[in-house]
Amino acid sequence: MTERILVVDDEAAIRETVGYALRGEGYEVSDAADGEEALEVARSNGFDVLILDLMLPKLSGVEVCRRLRAESDVPILLLTAKDAEVDRVLGLEAGADDYVTKPFSIAELVGRVRAILRRQELDRKGAGKIRRVGGLELDPVRHQVRVEGQIVSLTPSEFRLLDLLASDPERVFSRKEIMQHLWDSSYVGDQRACDIHISNLRRKIEVDAMAPERIVTVRGIGYKLAPV
Repeated sequence: MTERILVVDDEAAIRETVGYALRGEGYEVSDAADGEEALEVARSNGFDVLILDLMLPKLSGVEVCRRLRAESDVPILLLTAKDAEVDRVLGLEAGADDYVTKPFSIAELVGRVRAILRRQELDRKGAGKIRRVGGLELDPVRHQVRVEGQIVSLTPSEFRLLDLLASDPERVFSRKEIMQHLWDSSYVGDQRACDIHISNLRRKIEVDAMAPERIVTVRGIGYKLAPV
């Protein structure tokens, strides 16, 4: 099946350039120019990847991301301005997987899309046994996490990150390793995205996210999962 991609940006030139490049790679591409149109198109058609600009008319990219994530696990790649640090954080907290800053190279963007689709395929093929680390249980087949018996809802990237940490409890994973795993690529983008995903995870699986006991920071190196 041909993978389907939705490109959302209020600049026609970006939609046309990105769409042309992705179609040249064999993908089926649709587009939208504002947040309301993006929601309507995304909900009525099944897409494999959503490329979403943060600054949109009618409905912001952050709000589009938040609403879609409540009903879908489609991978979302944000397009952001270099100085939009707060918006990037809000977008990742709303459930986006990562971001690319404008101006970006088309080759980089296409590469990121390929990495997302490759990651999805590997996830489907690699679904395996349940992992248990202390009171934490991960079920890759059902894409489900339980903390002390209670189901916790995670985004696809949060689940993949937690699954990596749980694959070798007490081992410290660097930010670079985590981002390479998330994207199945040697290109890791802005490693600050790793810290935001970790922060989001802590809010969902820790008793007190401000004093984490499960996901432990090892200063100057990275993070590890402790069997609590």
